[in-house]
Amino acid sequence: MTPTADVESAVADAHRRGWAQVLAATARVARDLDLAEECVQEAYAAALASWTRDGVPDKPTAWLTTAAKRRAMDAVRREQTFRSKLPLLVQPEETELEVAIDEPSAVEPEHVVPDERLRLIFMCCHPALAQEAQLALTLRLVCGVATTDIARALLVSEPTMAARMTRAKKKISAARIPFRLPGAGELPDRLRAVRGVIHLLFTTGHTAPSGASLVRTDLVDQSLRLARMLRESMPDEREVRGLLALLLVTDARRATRVDADGRLLRLEDQDRSVWDRSAMAEAHDLIVDGLRGGRPGRYLLQAAIASLYAEASSYDLTDWPQIVTLYDELLSVWPSPVVALNRTVAVSMVSGPAQALADVVELEKGGRLAKYQYLPAIKADLLRRLGRSEEASIAYRRALELTENDAEREFLAERLAGPRRA
Repeated sequence: MTPTADVESAVADAHRRGWAQVLAATARVARDLDLAEECVQEAYAAALASWTRDGVPDKPTAWLTTAAKRRAMDAVRREQTFRSKLPLLVQPEETELEVAIDEPSAVEPEHVVPDERLRLIFMCCHPALAQEAQLALTLRLVCGVATTDIARALLVSEPTMAARMTRAKKKISAARIPFRLPGAGELPDRLRAVRGVIHLLFTTGHTAPSGASLVRTDLVDQSLRLARMLRESMPDEREVRGLLALLLVTDARRATRVDADGRLLRLEDQDRSVWDRSAMAEAHDLIVDGLRGGRPGRYLLQAAIASLYAEASSYDLTDWPQIVTLYDELLSVWPSPVVALNRTVAVSMVSGPAQALADVVELEKGGRLAKYQYLPAIKADLLRRLGRSEEASIAYRRALELTENDAEREFLAERLAGPRRA
């Protein structure tokens, strides 16, 4: 008998590392998202009993995949048997379920998208679904991100996000959307959503929406792997290069974002000598290569901005005017309020905190960032720099109300104590 605590730890680790792979493999058999998710959940539940009795297997993910796929095949066969016994007046056409058990679809180009998880992302990003539904559904099912964290990342309430995912699943079922990988000619039409999913997955891991740790390394590493595979599958796509570059240069600072005690460090306080220079160099080459092809898109521009931050010898010597220029270009191709908010940080270094604060106030009036914790956090910092301590305290308290990550909360609490003392 294996101790219960050890088994629970092994199952939790297998969920964190292998959920996406297990679900992707099971979905190819089930051809139904709800059924696949149900079978995978049952496999993880079965692991608790089986691993306690027989010991944790050498390859937990393989064990879980086999268990989940067997459940899916049993469910599909039961459905086929039930259907065959119905007194149907018209013989139904062969369905996706009927070819799912033993025969891979001839139209599925494994050579184009060889990884199970990446294939499932392309499947979930069906153009019949709204883009936000594609993002949410994929992050939940493929990447195992909690609905709460997805809602925070997309700036909506948890009930709203849960309802949207339910509607998306129902639409897939009601519209009989075939659960298969699109043909090679269809892949570019889904590429925008796939890039968005990978980027949002990275963002969710880079700064975890909740929990004790600032970073969820499992999500960051998974997004980097997916971005690399996407780059290998579509080497001529400039925005795919930009996405990989953005992830590499941003993650290059991972080791310095918190101190030895897990306390958040601002960019200006981080030890740049520890940053991953090989990742930065790879990102730089991808950016330069991507910029040669004409006007850049959002990922190449974001990567260029991040690279300027990273390549400066110190925070104060950052090329702030050039960053503002790049943000202006980014806003022209991607008019996002989050981009406009991030731009205010660079504006404060070029034109002063008063101008940046005016820009933040205008964004605040718009209301689209009402639940975005970084707006009051940036506003508080600008007010602090202007010597408006009481107003800064109010803004810091609002940021604290919106923040669930422990490392960020501790940082904000320390900043709040500063204006109070002042």
